Amino acid sequence: MPYRDEVYFQAPAEPEVPFSEEEFAARLERVRGAMAEAGIDCLFLTSPESLYYVSGYLCMWYQSESPMEWPPSNGIAVHVDHDRFIHFDTEREAVLTRTFTVSKDTRFFPRDSYRDGTRFIADELKAEGWLRGNVGLEFWAGRPNRAASDRFQAAFEAAGARVVDGSAILREVRWKKSPAEMACLHEGARIAVAGLERAHEVIRPGVSELEVQGEVLNALTAAGGEMPAMMLPVLSGAKTNACHAVATRRRMREGELVLLDLAGVHKRYHVNAARAFSLGEPRPEVRERADRAIGVMDRVRECLRPGLPVRELNDLTRRYYEEHGLWDSRGWIGGYEMGIAFYPDWVGNFVYDPLAEKNADRAFEPGTAVNYEVQVFLPRHAGCFFTIDTFLFGEDDVRLATEEIPYGLTIIE
Repeated sequence: MPYRDEVYFQAPAEPEVPFSEEEFAARLERVRGAMAEAGIDCLFLTSPESLYYVSGYLCMWYQSESPMEWPPSNGIAVHVDHDRFIHFDTEREAVLTRTFTVSKDTRFFPRDSYRDGTRFIADELKAEGWLRGNVGLEFWAGRPNRAASDRFQAAFEAAGARVVDGSAILREVRWKKSPAEMACLHEGARIAVAGLERAHEVIRPGVSELEVQGEVLNALTAAGGEMPAMMLPVLSGAKTNACHAVATRRRMREGELVLLDLAGVHKRYHVNAARAFSLGEPRPEVRERADRAIGVMDRVRECLRPGLPVRELNDLTRRYYEEHGLWDSRGWIGGYEMGIAFYPDWVGNFVYDPLAEKNADRAFEPGTAVNYEVQVFLPRHAGCFFTIDTFLFGEDDVRLATEEIPYGLTIIE
């Protein structure tokens, strides 16, 4: 046997699976139940979030923008009638799969195809009888790209399957977290607080946005956090009116506003938090509007409870903004689901705001987690007052993940 093969298939691996086998078995059961309700017989999962949720699969390269010769074709097949899944991958990841997954059935692509396992996967699933009926692909996933997705659809249809969009299955199943997942989010909250505290220490005139970003990332990792799924915006000056801008070498100046948006990450579960800082005392009208804006958090605290109807929170927010003359100065006010995330996005599938009807009749059930954003544009184009926290809905209470860090405009003297 070539030594390379010995390494791939016999080298010892120290397992680093993030959850117990019982946790993963319960997840698979929930996925299969959702598939049955949707009429999907087989679901082929390709997004990093889905692979991780079902098996623990974790790596640093998902081939999302790779050469055309190396399409992103590894994935996991789940069948509605079987309490097991099949993991397909290149043998180059054999050691990785032994380290990071609970897979009991991993099948490696033939060497002559290297990383394009499309035909192999279709043949294996056909032989298993898993390509009869409706086969779901994650059409809304960023991985694989359109070309690879089209290849899978063509190969599965040629084998007799009817390919449908299965994107909603994992997105809906992941909405309600298990106790093990909620524990990760609580740990993520601790990590996020460490990042906010460090930001307060290092934001000063003359310091660059990138320097603050580096210090915050160092604090997050020192607290046990992982790399967040998005670049952390550290924005100063005129850029504070563009909340999705990025940190650069720009140096902060006295009198400016500074915004920081981060996530504490534990086992890929994200807790989002943001705060606004002023380098010196702001103009009175700026301070007054920021104080008025953050008052909404007192109202929100009073209404938060497990099972809170989404519409109730939306209506409360809108009333507050209208009553306090902020409605026409608002940016986006609302929130979205927090949970598993991989680069380049930590925004979850569930979204809510006072103008959206889609999810308004649902509730924040125990075991759910969402962020909540306060965005109000300040007078004279001074910037956007920007505060975010994450709400963790338990069985008996709701935790505001980073409430120990003041929500209002922080003045850096």
